[in-house]
Amino acid sequence: MLSVVVPCFNEEQVLEAFNDELHAQLDELREPYEVVFVDDGSTDGTLSLLRAFAFRDRHVRYLSLSRNFGKEAGLLAGLRECTGDHIAIMDSDLQHPPRLLRRMLDLQREGFDQVVARRSREHDGPLRTLLSRGYYRLVNHWADVELIDGAGDFRLLSRRAVDALLDLGERNRFSKGLFSWIGFSTVFFDYTDTPRAGGNSKWNYRKLLNYAVDGVVSFNTRPLRLAIHVGLVLAGLALAYAAWTVGAVLIGGVTAPGYVTLVVAITGFGGMQMVLLGLIGEYVGRVYNECKQRPHYLVSERTPGDPSDVARPSALRTRSS
Repeated sequence: MLSVVVPCFNEEQVLEAFNDELHAQLDELREPYEVVFVDDGSTDGTLSLLRAFAFRDRHVRYLSLSRNFGKEAGLLAGLRECTGDHIAIMDSDLQHPPRLLRRMLDLQREGFDQVVARRSREHDGPLRTLLSRGYYRLVNHWADVELIDGAGDFRLLSRRAVDALLDLGERNRFSKGLFSWIGFSTVFFDYTDTPRAGGNSKWNYRKLLNYAVDGVVSFNTRPLRLAIHVGLVLAGLALAYAAWTVGAVLIGGVTAPGYVTLVVAITGFGGMQMVLLGLIGEYVGRVYNECKQRPHYLVSERTPGDPSDVARPSALRTRSS
């Protein structure tokens, strides 16, 4: 059976069109399927639409999280709920064309555990494209896993690949890195990027920057080693400058110290120290979050009569999440 996992956050404007297009494509495949929508704390009419979808279509199930936990949590919730042997992950804004599911299934039947649709950047602005390409070069230089430019969450996974992802219990999840970390046989194919069918992107530059930081620090400790190297270089420069100052005094006598040099040195070294402290703090904060062992998300509502909900005692439904 094919499962399609669709995280949603404030997608009321495009959800109806996406659902119609998705089911049209799934019906043509002529094989059993289910669609698992995850409402990640939407504040518009997204949840009402999901209720309507589930009421009129037995193939549709949904989860509604108690608040917005972020896309990583929504994705994890959907993967935990799906039951298929083939699991597709898609966004609900139609930037992930449902028509590509047939091609992805054909490729997976050739023996691949991950079939990844790699998008072009035709609809990204020049600045965003430049920053994205620079980011992937940076993160692939530092990280212990390889991230492919243009390869996002739009992919088809085998059951054993999904089970491997679910075995990873870390709280600070970076799915792009996790997909690469689990390995298994993977194939990529390119497709032309399409604009959103409606609404606005939830990813602004601030969120993208935070996401980029997650990618850098989630899969390596090399920045901490870099902090040591930077500290040694700065200490060496300070010693060299001190030696140069002593030599200048011995040769030319005492002169008035340079005010500008002093201010620049203090400001530069102080800024570098703050950056390195922030870097160390990022790692410490992640350790702190892991130690608290809070659940990734809490479920406030799910499809009425869902067997997966009935089978568990009510007191365990959110704890196991």
